[in-house]
Amino acid sequence: MRVIIKATNIELTLSLRTFIEKKIGEVEKFLEDVLKKIDTFDGKKPRTEAFVEIGKLSRHHKKGNIFYAECQIPLPGVGVRSESEREDLRLAIVEVKDELQRLLKKYKNRQAAREKRQRRKTKKDIKLSKRARFYRKGRIREEGI
Repeated sequence: MRVIIKATNIELTLSLRTFIEKKIGEVEKFLEDVLKKIDTFDGKKPRTEAFVEIGKLSRHHKKGNIFYAECQIPLPGVGVRSESEREDLRLAIVEVKDELQRLLKKYKNRQAAREKRQRRKTKKDIKLSKRARFYRKGRIREEGI
C-alpha cells in the first residue's frame, strides 16, 4: 500500500514519516480480502493508496498544541475516512488507525452480505421454471406466462 503524507503547520521528520507508514501500513492486511474482489488490470494486484494528512491546528488555542490526523482510503463504492484530534500527534495517528480497521471490517462485511444476496437471487432465478406460480397474500400471481 502506498501512503501519501501531507503535513500542515509542522515539519515532517523521518521518524514521524516511518511511524505513520508503519501504523497505516498495518491496515493493509484488512484490505487483502477486499482487494481480491476488485478487478485486476493485466493480472496484477491493484495498488491502493492511503492519503494521510497531519498537522497542528491554528495557534489560537489556549491549552497548548492540538494536533490532528486524517486518513482516507478510496475503495469501490465508498471511501473509508477517519480523523482524530489529540494533544499528542502519535496518539492521534494510532486512533486513526484503529478507526480505519473498524471501518474496513464493516466495509468487508457489507460487501460480503451484498455478494451473498446476489448469489441467493441468482440461485432462485435459476431454479424457477417459466410456469412457476408465486403465492402472495392468498392470491396466485402468474409471472411471465
